[in-house]
Amino acid sequence: MREFSFRLAFCAGVFASFVSFSHAEIPAAYTVCASCHGEQGQGNISLNAPALAGQQADYLTRQIHNFQQGLRGTAEGDTNGAQMQAFALQLQDESTLASVVNYLSALPMVKSESTLTGDIAAGRTVYNSNCSDCHGAQGEGIEALSSAKLAGLSDQYLFDQFKKFQQQQRGYAPEDKRGRQMQFMSDVINNDESLRNVVSYIQTLSGQK
Repeated sequence: MREFSFRLAFCAGVFASFVSFSHAEIPAAYTVCASCHGEQGQGNISLNAPALAGQQADYLTRQIHNFQQGLRGTAEGDTNGAQMQAFALQLQDESTLASVVNYLSALPMVKSESTLTGDIAAGRTVYNSNCSDCHGAQGEGIEALSSAKLAGLSDQYLFDQFKKFQQQQRGYAPEDKRGRQMQFMSDVINNDESLRNVVSYIQTLSGQK
């Protein structure tokens, strides 16, 4: 709870300094999001805030709805998810939410700095055998499947989120059908070394079809 309160206070403080520098093309509702995710959706590794630039609009919308409906961010021990749920509740108006996700999906993807070391060749084999059918050969995501664009996300964020699926901190709600599918698939990579290999390989992907 102390960490959660600190993060909220930090984001609020950054938001206050950010408002005066916001640009007209940025949706007003995004300014509070930008305090953690960045003005250009580049993310912030130190805050565990993922890059959102270029992400699939449908995927972003679904995740915000999941947070709002308690399908994500309510699992025990998911401090970052609880923080995000509190912010998601500020986007209840669907037209406002649409303006935010459309802004983000139109931004160019920002490459994240690699922080983990893995065997890229081994990661390629696992990814192409188990992940590419849903997330695309270049990690671009597939709109028809509402699957996330993985390219551009930091390796640490990808690692942490995959562990959350394995630990039932994501995909735990029966109503979150796509999250449940991902939780089922998370059993395929059953050790941290193999997971590091996969997320290291994802860092090499272009995110382009």
